[in-house]
Amino acid sequence: MSKTIQRKQTLVAYGFILPFFAVFAAMFVAPLAYSGYLSLYVNRLVGGVSFVGLENYARAFEDSRFLEGLGRTALILVTQVPIMLGLALFFALALDSGRARGSRTLRLLIFLPYAVPGVIAVLMWGYIYGQSFGLIAQISSGVGLPSINLLSDELILFAIMNIITWAFVGYNMIVMYAALKSIPGELYEAAEIDGAGQWRLAWSVKIPMIRPAILLTTIFSIIGSFQIFNEPKLLVEIAPTGITQGFTPNYYAFNLAFVNQDVSYAAAIAFLLGFVIMIVSYVVQLSTQSRRFQS
Repeated sequence: MSKTIQRKQTLVAYGFILPFFAVFAAMFVAPLAYSGYLSLYVNRLVGGVSFVGLENYARAFEDSRFLEGLGRTALILVTQVPIMLGLALFFALALDSGRARGSRTLRLLIFLPYAVPGVIAVLMWGYIYGQSFGLIAQISSGVGLPSINLLSDELILFAIMNIITWAFVGYNMIVMYAALKSIPGELYEAAEIDGAGQWRLAWSVKIPMIRPAILLTTIFSIIGSFQIFNEPKLLVEIAPTGITQGFTPNYYAFNLAFVNQDVSYAAAIAFLLGFVIMIVSYVVQLSTQSRRFQS
């Protein structure tokens, strides 16, 4: 009798989780498998659809647009991501120290940009950047200074970096701040007894204790950098020369699929982008773990 009851309970448990697996398979596994299938074919004007194996993947490594997009993403990774995470860590430490006045209000104000929808944020900054109508241009002309074209070919990437930093500093700050709040108070008391000040406390106790949270935000930032799409898609209307079709790999895959109608090659680009994200994230995680073991 007990085995029968146990078997029924097992069936009921599987019945509860079955809808999730069904939706997961239909919405994630099936599209992923179909995209992988498409990446192995090519649709030619003469001959129709034909199997080409890994030809689309090999083509990507010789595609200057794709490689230039990866180069821009790499520049974002080595410049914007450290600045964004550095600011988030600074704000989290400042709020956790208790010395910032109105910490609750400041925490809300820093986090508020993340609550703004991405499309709205890009449109808002696009207006601010506008050379002839933007807020920065109006202020510059009002004080008699020449206006800087932040949407020029040379500055458009840094303008996009600023938008991303503005939008995600608050999110990363909240993650780090929550990790700081989970640190046992006994560690602070022991450090204060040893005469550690706020800077020493932050460097020797707080930052080492929240390394997992810092690593988590780093991995999320890496993934987000490779997924940049809203910014070039919306700003291309006012910066048509600065934003090319392959400005970022994600934007390039979109243009290949929905503008050039080259779905098979777009699928290959998307899979390669996923592999690059996994490799970079793994390398960052591995390097962080090796440093931890060395220390």
